[in-house]
Amino acid sequence: MTAPEPASPTACADSGRTAERLLADVRTEISRADNKASVLVATLGMTAGLFSALLAGGHWSPAVLSSPAAGLWWTGAWALVISLLCLLLAVVPRYRVGTWAPGQPLSYFGDVQQAARLGRLADAIADTERNPSTGLTVALAANSRIAAQKHQWIRAGLIAFSVGIVLVPAALLLG
Repeated sequence: MTAPEPASPTACADSGRTAERLLADVRTEISRADNKASVLVATLGMTAGLFSALLAGGHWSPAVLSSPAAGLWWTGAWALVISLLCLLLAVVPRYRVGTWAPGQPLSYFGDVQQAARLGRLADAIADTERNPSTGLTVALAANSRIAAQKHQWIRAGLIAFSVGIVLVPAALLLG
């Protein structure tokens, strides 16, 4: 059995460009996810304002609903609250736990802060320049995790919003 041949400089450069492109794509996707969640939070705010106006503007209360309709109302109201929490969790900043140690490449701003605190920023930059693919790989993995989590919270928030936006008007129709 023979040892694998070392990667050529061209192959290493190509994989570095691929990692850089993927990292840029993932960062763009994170930005899109934040924008989606922000729009959904605004939509949820308008919906909540509409229902609040209904409650505050008239002599209406969920207490006047029949038991089944009241159950739908409160289930829908809780679904809207859950939706808000999920969407806020989608836009909350996510940080990797500071695990940088001397000799490791820098991969995000927390690493830079930690290296600077230890007085090793110049050394860390030099280590990163010697082996940029490792830093890119770490950053790509961390940013991909962030994008996936944001999309999971958006999906959960959208499902809860859909449930709430159907149940509350259904409760009003059932009376």
